[in-house]
Amino acid sequence: MSFRNLDLNLLKVFDAVMAERSLTRAAERLAMTQPAVSHALKRLREALGEDLFVRQAFGMKPTSRAEGLWPDVRAALTRLRVALDPGDYQPESEEFTFRLAMADATAALILPPLMQGLERMRALANIHVLPLTTRDPRALLEQGEADFALGYFPMAVAALKGQGQMAAIRQQRLYDSHYVCVMRRGHPLADQELTLDAFCQAHHLLVSFSGRPHGFVDEALTALKRSRRIVLTVNQFFTAGRVVAHSDLLTVLPQSFITATGYQAALIYRPLPLNLAPVHVDLLWHLRNEDRSAQRWMREQLIGSVVPPVPPSAEAAPHPIADANGDNRAP
Repeated sequence: MSFRNLDLNLLKVFDAVMAERSLTRAAERLAMTQPAVSHALKRLREALGEDLFVRQAFGMKPTSRAEGLWPDVRAALTRLRVALDPGDYQPESEEFTFRLAMADATAALILPPLMQGLERMRALANIHVLPLTTRDPRALLEQGEADFALGYFPMAVAALKGQGQMAAIRQQRLYDSHYVCVMRRGHPLADQELTLDAFCQAHHLLVSFSGRPHGFVDEALTALKRSRRIVLTVNQFFTAGRVVAHSDLLTVLPQSFITATGYQAALIYRPLPLNLAPVHVDLLWHLRNEDRSAQRWMREQLIGSVVPPVPPSAEAAPHPIADANGDNRAP
């Protein structure tokens, strides 16, 4: 292939199909007909001498060659677009809807300061919060079902770091924290050191967005050849707080989520009698939104809204633990 003879318009089509993974949506985005998009891909395939996409029942799957090309093509097109059309999103005059995927407790912590900021600047932004039902939100972002995902995504973030600059999903670390064991005030274990034996012998509540009755704690216990009895599995931190406040069940939560449950006055927490990895709270978005001015503006608002919540009082929490935020995997 000779770069001198390459029609650069084909790269715009390639970028749109990579972003949308659909000929129909790419055609709508480019204001072209679907046959025209298909023809452009054929020309690009002939110019490169290899296939870039494989047709599937629900869209177009990029080949490894396409995955490798896209970051460089995307970056080059972005630089050209910014140079030729540097206009920015004007939140006071342009209405825009943003879709955020996060857990209920994350929303309870992020949305109040976010909405206060949007109201102060009289922004016309609309926020749609989507329920988080997975530990790996990459598919939501890749398929365009969500603009951003906020929470604890250890497997997804590890995969992204392995891909480096070739990753189609971008990530921003917000802050870190630790898990703690939460129980009601007056619980039989509240006035004594929480030992591993006592922890395993108690009855437990598990927060699991996917419904999987096994979490980080259970993996750690298995490594110690121990186990616990989970008598209740729920998918909301608010529900977990309410149930634990009115029962003798124990649960394991990021420390900051105690406040987010709304039942912090009825709850106390203790350090776990086993080691768990820290909670890393991340903001994820797709590469196609990297330089869109509206999306860039919302990223800045989200990052600016992350204020570590005030921990429970010293009486309620005699063993302070670092603040935490969203969690997307069952503890």
